[in-house]
Amino acid sequence: MSEKMFSEEQLEQLRSYPEITGDELIRYFTPTAADVAFVSPGGRGPVDRLGMLVQLCTLPWLGFVPDDVASAPPAAVARVAERLGVALAALRLYGKRDQTRSDHLGLVAKYLEWQTAPAGSQAMKELEQFLLDRAMEHDSPTLLFNLAREYLMAAKVIRPGVLILAKMVGTARKSAADLTSQLVGHLLTAEVRADLERMLGWG
Repeated sequence: MSEKMFSEEQLEQLRSYPEITGDELIRYFTPTAADVAFVSPGGRGPVDRLGMLVQLCTLPWLGFVPDDVASAPPAAVARVAERLGVALAALRLYGKRDQTRSDHLGLVAKYLEWQTAPAGSQAMKELEQFLLDRAMEHDSPTLLFNLAREYLMAAKVIRPGVLILAKMVGTARKSAADLTSQLVGHLLTAEVRADLERMLGWG
């Protein structure tokens, strides 16, 4: 139920490409000669080269790569396509097989020295602890989600799926509430409770 913290529209936004600013366009979608060489070994066609390079530019920008790579901002795709000398329209044909996209993302992550965070991994355990620590300070699901995203990007860990991360945020909030109750519960004596009820007009 934790994903209900976000509306369907919000979830879709969180798993999709956002609009891109001019600064982001220059910062993230200016591939180096080494980047171009990496995606252009012998035998890889223009469609795969373009799709792979778009993924390579997207990962440091968003911390993950949306499933629909072809929905990347047109201005960003145009810069990458021009760098490769490939037609911009070629991206529409990219990643018809999910396996192709995921294989390419794995190669890109290794090249950029990013890591994945599968269930039960050390990276996920560290993320859980980070979220619990932050949830002791903040209760806003959106803020916790964004803090987790920033944390993962700084650690160069690919963001888990939106529903997975939303569920982790929900778990952290519940754990923080339970822990807080344990920490302050002994302070709430009958006398203190009665005083609080009087102050709140419940008595």
